[in-house]
Amino acid sequence: TTLAAYAFSRFRFNGRRQLLQSILLIQVFPNFLNMVALFLILQQIGTYLPRLGLNTHGGLMLLYLGGTLGVNTWLMKGYFDSIPRDLDEAATVDGATPWQVFWVILVPLVRPILVVVGMLTFIGIYSEYVLARIILTDKSLYTLSVGLNLFIQNQYSGRWGTFSAGALIAAIPVVALFLIFQRYLVGGLTSGSVKG
Repeated sequence: TTLAAYAFSRFRFNGRRQLLQSILLIQVFPNFLNMVALFLILQQIGTYLPRLGLNTHGGLMLLYLGGTLGVNTWLMKGYFDSIPRDLDEAATVDGATPWQVFWVILVPLVRPILVVVGMLTFIGIYSEYVLARIILTDKSLYTLSVGLNLFIQNQYSGRWGTFSAGALIAAIPVVALFLIFQRYLVGGLTSGSVKG
């Protein structure tokens, strides 16, 4: 995501605008539209790579990683656009390659948006239910949100106390990460939003 955002922000190439628009267009459609396609793709992948097929955490991670690329690329591109190009040009004059400009100059400057993207992705994946419920069929492999749902699945025999306690405990890692990275989150969300 970071490399794609860097390329879209700093380089001018044929098809750049069309690629950005297609990434945005893909994000317009809800994820429910591709559930059947993702299921069938994982089914086919599973015949060749069993660890990335259906009913595996590897397959679910593959879908999660691909699903967040578009939004994260747009967020990071906006942040890269807010960093002056003069820094790139000065580093290039001093003999830095584009790769060195990226790693030595820009990555330390975009640390706040990296934290924001990481946190948003973590929270989205941590609380995701539908895709995990479709891909994982073995109860021993369920993710946290799918497993918590087992406590309240039946209408009349739901264990709401156990469910609430589990949900409260499940919120602790998210709150802890927020408290640790709070200063980066505020700067990362606001700095890339205004240009000029």
